[in-house]
Amino acid sequence: MLGVIVFAHGSRDPLWRLPVESVAEQIALSDGQAVVSCAYLELCEPDLATAARELVQRGATRVRVLPLFFGMGKHAREDLPVLMAELTAEHPQVTFEKLPTAGEDPRLTALLAQIALETTP
Repeated sequence: MLGVIVFAHGSRDPLWRLPVESVAEQIALSDGQAVVSCAYLELCEPDLATAARELVQRGATRVRVLPLFFGMGKHAREDLPVLMAELTAEHPQVTFEKLPTAGEDPRLTALLAQIALETTP
């Protein structure tokens, strides 16, 4: 079973989480078979390890981690690979895949450009 973790930095402001949770909801709506969770690097919960444990308990045998970072900064370049290695060590029976950061996807940058150029009613 496929699991997806939408992984973001985190914030103390609960409103900050809404777009992250919206991405997770869209994934779940798009694939009713997938188990989906959000996880955060710091300042809010759950963390990546907790989210992964929950998905594995729900039957995930393959987990894709979508980093909602705009660029390949320190968190995506250094912190996340360490966390991914820890997940693999804790759950050797599960395949973990780190996706590119959201901002590295040319579809997202094209969409942002389109949004910037659209006229609003």
